[in-house]
Amino acid sequence: MGNKMNQFNGYRRAWWAVVARFLIHGLAVSTWVSRIPSVKAGLHLGDGVFGLCLFGSAAGSVIGIPVFGWCVTRYGSRRASIWTSLGLCSALALPALAGNAPALFAALFVFGFMLGGNDVAMNSQAVTVEKLLGARTMSRFHAMFSLGGIAGALAGGWLAVHGISAREHLSAMAAAFLLLSLATSPLLIEAESASPAHVERLRLRAMPSALIALCAIGFCIFLSEGAIADWTAIYLRQLLLAGPGLAAMGYAVFSAAMTIFRLAGDSITNRLGFAWTVRGGALLAAFGLTSALLVRNPYWALPGFAMVGAGFSSIIPLVFAAGGRIPRISEGAGVAAVSGLGYLGFLVGPTTIGLLSETFSLRIGLAFIVLLSLIAASLVTQTGRTSQATWRERPRPSGSSWTRLTAD
Repeated sequence: MGNKMNQFNGYRRAWWAVVARFLIHGLAVSTWVSRIPSVKAGLHLGDGVFGLCLFGSAAGSVIGIPVFGWCVTRYGSRRASIWTSLGLCSALALPALAGNAPALFAALFVFGFMLGGNDVAMNSQAVTVEKLLGARTMSRFHAMFSLGGIAGALAGGWLAVHGISAREHLSAMAAAFLLLSLATSPLLIEAESASPAHVERLRLRAMPSALIALCAIGFCIFLSEGAIADWTAIYLRQLLLAGPGLAAMGYAVFSAAMTIFRLAGDSITNRLGFAWTVRGGALLAAFGLTSALLVRNPYWALPGFAMVGAGFSSIIPLVFAAGGRIPRISEGAGVAAVSGLGYLGFLVGPTTIGLLSETFSLRIGLAFIVLLSLIAASLVTQTGRTSQATWRERPRPSGSSWTRLTAD
């Protein structure tokens, strides 16, 4: 009995360490984003050159995902999570230290490389902890990322207004996040069965159909989330003639709803199951965005964007978790496949909506997200047919799991 209690306490400590990883990830991203204007102005870069510099982050992420997917398979999610978290915290300071455009591109490439790698590693570690606890927790992990994003953005804006330089801000936050990462690293845990002998190498030509379906769902939702982030305010401002403050509220209510429902997402999944949570969320998002595109009053559009955030909230956490549970595929390889294609969707989403808007109209461009949501909902059946062992059964009853996880 005592050994089981000690084992559970170890899992609980690992749970909090993963919470810290997701929080750090969200804080790092939003801290950098909040100081983008300051860095751009400090280097006196034009929009075109600065856009090329930002591409360095995207390129680094795309390369980092498969590299650290392999590292998770080879060395385990615990070590990969520690490496990438420390690397991400250190890389946060680099953009503010750059003295010209090439240096900024290099700094953002390193930052993006560690960002993509950390995404794979921490999600793989999250899958491990979720399996060991026997209770769904992935949605709450991703909620910590969302909360970190909100906190980092608010803090960055406040510090910018009060004249704190980007170099001072990013360097101080990098040091603080590094200390938090170091303090929680010993608490991370490795799956007892983690061994290359238990998994097969993921080959593109022989990818399980369930993993292909999960990748497609992730692509659709990541693309949609990126498009919502970049085009919501423009839609409210240009088409519904909202003021600047009201236009910014579109993405704010989307983000707030996503965060709130991610906190409740595990309970929702326990009641509805994986298939109906993903399918219902995609359908809710499609309905909410359709309603926002049909109204003529910007105030009436806000509930629609909130429904989109609520609908999307649990889909990516569940898709990541399911990708790490594909039979005979390593957690790192499964998560890397889902996140890699997802990042691709995130990159091409804003551009795709822009091209559709230029060719037809912004409403038609945003309506493409409705179509993607419906496609994601339709793909859920394929994941259920071919991965019964991963999500069809529910974890053991977890009515008291949250109480035990958060108990002192």
